Amino acid sequence: MDSSRRRVLQLLGLSSLALTATPVLNAFAKEAGHTEEPEPIIKPDKKALTAKQWAMVIDTRRFKSAADVEPLAAVCDTIHNVPHLQNKRHEIKWIWETHYHNAFPGEAGRFLSEEVEQRPFIVLCNHCENPPCVRACPTKATFKRESDGIVLMDFHRCIGCRFCMAACPFGARSFNYRDPRPFIKKINSQYPTRMKGVVEKCNFCAERLAVGQMPACVEASGGKLTFGDLYDPQSEVRELIRANYTIRRKQVLGTEPSVYYIV
Repeated sequence: MDSSRRRVLQLLGLSSLALTATPVLNAFAKEAGHTEEPEPIIKPDKKALTAKQWAMVIDTRRFKSAADVEPLAAVCDTIHNVPHLQNKRHEIKWIWETHYHNAFPGEAGRFLSEEVEQRPFIVLCNHCENPPCVRACPTKATFKRESDGIVLMDFHRCIGCRFCMAACPFGARSFNYRDPRPFIKKINSQYPTRMKGVVEKCNFCAERLAVGQMPACVEASGGKLTFGDLYDPQSEVRELIRANYTIRRKQVLGTEPSVYYIV
């Protein structure tokens, strides 16, 4: 048998082997979680709270100083293993307080009430109905959950490219420039810790909703924050939006934020 025929038979044999092995390789891929779409991070039980689109209403009239925001940020940080870093450039923030002009740049009237201007404004991920961060992510590490509109992070898929951070017009995402674990006072074993090189953000306490609990910041707010289904006409958030003048951050961009502010 000449060398050319031997080469052809070798190639045919390899092709057959590849075809035979394909189902096995696919099975291993599925077993390892390498599917086209992200696997559900949180599997809800019968107590799970559901909505077509979760939304939050923040009553800014009830916040007088930064001290009113601190308990909300503290409970969020504790539950979600958010580290406390001294270097502000490396700071990880899920929910925090800022000035009106930072939260709503370009939207202030010429003669804005001084009292409104001096209020502390809570900011967090807006869980947009049309989230640009989801479109920007090349690995689907950030995705919008179709069941209730929450924008989530799959930390295992994140490659740290930070495209989502560039796409987010609200600065609501943080990047772990260093291992966050040494900077967590007490790790909550019920929620995953992150690692260096991963982006993270507020998740509307999806893990709590899955077991029938409201977001931690909402429970800690004493009624200052309200959470509910934006598309349920009878929900408390819809009632608040109907009865009060509300604004949203950077509405002109068309991202349709799901966080409303009563001013």
